[in-house]
Amino acid sequence: MPLPVWRVAVAGFDHMHAGDQIALALTHPRAELVGVWDPDPAKVEPVADDLGVDRTLRYADLDALLAEARPDIVIVCSTTRDHLSLVQRLAREDIHVVLEKPFAVSLEAADAMITAVAEAPGERRVPTLSVNWPLAWYPPHRTTKRLIDEGLIGDVREVHYYNGNRGPLNHVHGKADVDQLAAKNGSWWYSAEAGGGSLLDYLGYGTTLATWYRDGVLPTAVTARAWGPPGLEVDEQSVVIARYATGLSVFQTKWGSFTDPWTIQGQPQHGFVVVGDRGTIMSLDYAAEVHVQTVDEPTPTAIAVDVLQPEDRSALAYLISRLEQSLPIEGPTSWQISRGGQLIVDAARESVRTGAEVALTDGQVTP
Repeated sequence: MPLPVWRVAVAGFDHMHAGDQIALALTHPRAELVGVWDPDPAKVEPVADDLGVDRTLRYADLDALLAEARPDIVIVCSTTRDHLSLVQRLAREDIHVVLEKPFAVSLEAADAMITAVAEAPGERRVPTLSVNWPLAWYPPHRTTKRLIDEGLIGDVREVHYYNGNRGPLNHVHGKADVDQLAAKNGSWWYSAEAGGGSLLDYLGYGTTLATWYRDGVLPTAVTARAWGPPGLEVDEQSVVIARYATGLSVFQTKWGSFTDPWTIQGQPQHGFVVVGDRGTIMSLDYAAEVHVQTVDEPTPTAIAVDVLQPEDRSALAYLISRLEQSLPIEGPTSWQISRGGQLIVDAARESVRTGAEVALTDGQVTP
């Protein structure tokens, strides 16, 4: 008996990754795009037109989409602030939810989403909650995890991360450049209430993958500083120091980098350096190789990145694969690992606010 096709919808077009998720739904052999939604049709039209989404699949009313399209999976690409209300709404319908990063505006909101899905009625199905971190599907970063798990560099002691881009207003759907930039303060990316700022945009990538690389181990304390030009509500740069039992790890975010890493890998280089007690791995975004040092071979050596299986190339493909095998969601897309990353993000934001080191105890931020 052939497996059923998964009915997929995309909700919200505030995040420029909405188009990427639509394209994945259109091309996955086990998925059918059954609807896209945003209350503002002006956000939907250019993306949907470019991707050839039929007009009958475009909705401005979420209730209508849920009733008529009956999606099994909804990928949420709204503002980060709206993640919670959308997850709560979708959980009531027993719908599998994939959140486009970042996870949440706060640990409190993340926990409320986790609770909403856990307490879903379960009449149609037992829904799942996962988070799409696009960096998690990059071959170098997945190769790094394989090498760590194989013991190549021993026990992980430090994870260092630098990432960002030229700024969110420099890109629209498809990462095309924008000639005339909108005023920053008119964009949700620069709204503190909506969940804007480089720290919230990019720190979760680093802290979530670091938590994955460390098999869930969290720091004991976090210190952070952030910077933004006068007149903005949010930061455009942050530096975060996380204290672990094995040493310090540094995470940096930047809006306003000299180049975007998907066009030119700039300086500082965007990606990760993982330090173990028997070696190191440098894993750069979009790279064809990772570079490894070991006790036996201290000269950095290039290792070709893995050719990923189809289910390891996107959050949608991974979710469908796990559901069809009745397997749990694991790794950085799981809410468990993503919650660990969110915990560090919350501690960093509190440290920026107070100027003090912030402790993490029992899975909570302690001011």
